Amino acid sequence: MSAVKKQLILWSVVLVMAVVAALLLPRLALLKNAGYVLIGWGQWELELTVVTLVLVFIVGFVLLYAAVRLVSLLVRLPLQVKSKKEAAQAEAAFKSLLQGLKESAEGNWEKAERVLIENAALSSASLVHYLVAARAAHQRGALRERDEYLKKAHEESPDAELAVKLTEAELHLANEDFEQALKSLNRLEKIAPANAQVLRMLHTAYSRLEDWEALGKLLPRLHKNKVLLEAEVRLLEMETYGAMLRDKAKGKDAKALKELWEGFPEHVRQLSDLQPIYFAAMIEAEGGEMVEPALRQALTAHWEEPLVVLYGAIELPDAQIQLHNAERWLGQHPADPILLRILGKLAARAGQ
Repeated sequence: MSAVKKQLILWSVVLVMAVVAALLLPRLALLKNAGYVLIGWGQWELELTVVTLVLVFIVGFVLLYAAVRLVSLLVRLPLQVKSKKEAAQAEAAFKSLLQGLKESAEGNWEKAERVLIENAALSSASLVHYLVAARAAHQRGALRERDEYLKKAHEESPDAELAVKLTEAELHLANEDFEQALKSLNRLEKIAPANAQVLRMLHTAYSRLEDWEALGKLLPRLHKNKVLLEAEVRLLEMETYGAMLRDKAKGKDAKALKELWEGFPEHVRQLSDLQPIYFAAMIEAEGGEMVEPALRQALTAHWEEPLVVLYGAIELPDAQIQLHNAERWLGQHPADPILLRILGKLAARAGQ
């Protein structure tokens, strides 16, 4: 029995006893032999014994106090009942959440989904119910239910848009629905532009879509926010900027290639693995003369056979000057077979 009900019974008994006492007071012989008190009010007079007056005050006070307590308890009773009901519902919701998480961890997706949704609306953690249920629905291929749970999660917790949209994007990426994932991630960029998880997912989506231009714009933010390790960033830079060069090279427009290259960060243009791609693309686009000084400078900085071969592929209007420039390297690399072959090629082109 609850404390409120016990008090309700107690004060009801007290009230009844006080009423009974009030009814029996006039019949007590003790009251008839005591002194009298006369109370006047206009034309009205009330004559009482002293003991009667004292008892009336006592019984009246008890009656009034008991009545006030009863009214107070009656007013609080619905709230107590409601509170107890809500506590029972919260406990049931918590148990269903634990059960749902357990079933989800064990791979029982359908059961997990059913248990989680059963008490989701009554739970203070309804967001967690719907997000885990969405994952369970996704795992069993129920995409319509998945999207419905995500929608309900957002409706129940509008302030948790980041968590909802991250889950949505993650599930779209897992389903290789990269376009839909980007819709969620673009929204998240406005909410949390420096969030590591958002940036990591954007990297995944752009990489899988081979959107190298977008990935190139994302790279500085990945580096700044330390989303990837330094080695991973460098590898990604090679892949991204290399792909951008190859895509641009397909148009065989030397001017456009040069503008693209000059738009790359300085440290990227110094990457020894990336320079040959640029030089080769420019030579293929008949822009060898434009990159000859840069290629010559790169060879002076770090001697690499692919760069030597590329230098020999450049055709300057004056082959004699090109031969003279290449002959300077003989002092440091006198027995380099690649250099000797390129010098022979340039000599023949110069008419020697």
